[in-house]
Amino acid sequence: MTKVYKIISRAEWAEAEAAGVFNGGAVDLKDGYIHLSTAAQAGETARLHFRGQADLVLVTLDAEQLGAAIKWEPSRGGQLFPHLYGALNPADALTVRDLPLNAEGWPDPGPLDPGVLVL
Repeated sequence: MTKVYKIISRAEWAEAEAAGVFNGGAVDLKDGYIHLSTAAQAGETARLHFRGQADLVLVTLDAEQLGAAIKWEPSRGGQLFPHLYGALNPADALTVRDLPLNAEGWPDPGPLDPGVLVL
């Protein structure tokens, strides 16, 4: 299992759970896919894009379960990032946990389990 991660506001996740579908946040809808990160990328994603944003959650997903809708594409620094082209079923979440801000003001997810990353 390759684990991938989504940082999202608690309110957006609650809406997705109530609706039974997550089509993406504003940046996802603008870019045409749902932005995800690997375990190694999630901390930098949080630091760069979520500084000062409170009330976030970290959603853990199984990339293989998401199937062909996941594309591994170059992004920041040429790294391959998982991008989900399609809707996300909140029931597919392996875990959802709080992601509070650290002393530096960004939501540090700490060490994460990468699963077995096979591209």
